[in-house]
Formats: sequence, C-alpha cells, structure tokens
Amino acid sequence: MADALTQEQIAEFREAFCLIDKDSDGVITVEELASVIQSFNEHPTKEEIREMMNEVDADGDGTVDFEEFLSIMARKMKENVAEELKEAFKVFDRDQDGFISAVEVNNILCQHAPLF
Repeated sequence: MADALTQEQIAEFREAFCLIDKDSDGVITVEELASVIQSFNEHPTKEEIREMMNEVDADGDGTVDFEEFLSIMARKMKENVAEELKEAFKVFDRDQDGFISAVEVNNILCQHAPLF
C-alpha cells in the first residue's frame, strides 16, 4: 500500500517520523509515541498507547520502524479518501437511497452546467 505514495509524500512522512523518533535510532518507541500524543494535550493510558503501538507494529518487536509507519500512514490516507468519496456521493444522492439515479444526475447537470 505504501507503494501508492508519491516521493513527496514519502519525504513528508520521513520528516514526521524523524520528529517523533527523538533519539534518531530509526524506530518509534512507546515512550516516543506517548510524548508526541501528550504534546497534543491528550492523555491516553499506558494501555491505550500500547494498543496504538500494537496496531502499527507489524513485526511485533515493540517499536515502529519507518516501513511500518509508512504503511499505516498510507492506509490512513486511503481511508480518508474513501470517506471523502462517500461524503461527496451523499451530496449527489439526494434521496439518500444509496444510488445516484438518472434524475439526480440530470438535476446536478442542470444546476451546474453553464447556460448557453
């Protein structure tokens, strides 16, 4: 999934990873993750932080390396795009039946097409 990212996105995620990886050892630890979360004035429990780590720690070594970080970021981006598409679909699905009918398409085109 990370292979769908652009080089620019990867570079941005590398920057973010390096900011979180305070000791620059190439991995994010539970303590580093907790520190970042607390910097946003959030106060999760140790168990909640461990659960977050477990979600992204694919190899189970107790840390998150850049590849794992990249994978979770790509997945989150994909989820965000999917959610945005669902919201856009709802705008056009006026009767909220889960389909965009020909009548709804016609209404959209009539409302948004330039008049000649």
